[in-house]
Amino acid sequence: MLSSTEFIRQSLEIHLFFARIMKEHSFFLEVGFTPKDSIYIKQANNFRIEFDRLLADTISLSNGAVSPSVLQSGEVITPFTLKAEMASAYFTGVNIPFNLTKSEAGLMGSNASMLGNPIIEQRVCTLNQRALVLIKALAQFKTMVLSEVISCKMFTSSYPLLIDHILREAKFYFQIIQRLQNREEINFEKDMYVQESFWNRIMAEHSKFIRGLLDPTENELINTANNFGNEFDKLTTESKEAMDNIIPISKVTQDSLTATIEIAKFKSQGTQGLLECKIKSIIIPLLADHTLREANHYLRLLKIFTKNK
Repeated sequence: MLSSTEFIRQSLEIHLFFARIMKEHSFFLEVGFTPKDSIYIKQANNFRIEFDRLLADTISLSNGAVSPSVLQSGEVITPFTLKAEMASAYFTGVNIPFNLTKSEAGLMGSNASMLGNPIIEQRVCTLNQRALVLIKALAQFKTMVLSEVISCKMFTSSYPLLIDHILREAKFYFQIIQRLQNREEINFEKDMYVQESFWNRIMAEHSKFIRGLLDPTENELINTANNFGNEFDKLTTESKEAMDNIIPISKVTQDSLTATIEIAKFKSQGTQGLLECKIKSIIIPLLADHTLREANHYLRLLKIFTKNK
């Protein structure tokens, strides 16, 4: 059974990462709809606001309660996040609350006295329950949108694969919080297979989205993104083979670590290039920073898996 200390720490760390991811998914959906679908725009905006609130409450509980390694990993915010939010708010007219990012920049690492507090534990438990309801509702919304798009009843600038991609992330977030609410201990060996299979696929799809959203004249970047897509497709297959004991997981983990270091550099350079108006694309800056944070999250996990082998 998960200890009180670990329950608090792991719950808050997951929300710091995933609540921001969910609010941005809602934003991407919102700006991808056409004026005809104003009802869907409003629904997506409401989800974005609710996840803003969830993230705000998570931040208020997190100071002194989360690992310094998480805060330093670049998965909570990156050096580009605030500028990416400002640029994306300017381009879309959506009111993004920059104060959340500024608050996260000031968070401090864990303090033992915070982690043993039963009042904090109860507040985190309530936060988790609220998150489960909200994530489930957002997943249902994404499912409905995907169904409308693939049946040609709706047009959106979001790829059908992207909607499916963000739906899988919502379900993954839900499962993690559900496990934490049940106070389940993490089995590192078992979790390693699941996480690597999941995130390698996510990295492959990021590469393909980037490839498809770059201007056709950006040949070098398109080729690089395409190569990353092929590499992570291969790693996704190998992750599944490791689950079936066809190949050793240690090799997949090391290869995934090497590839993720490289794609994180690519995404970092890309985000900076977009913000400096040096890359021609239809990539909104916050989407670039979003994919970078997911790579940083996966990178931190891979380093843990490497140490725990």
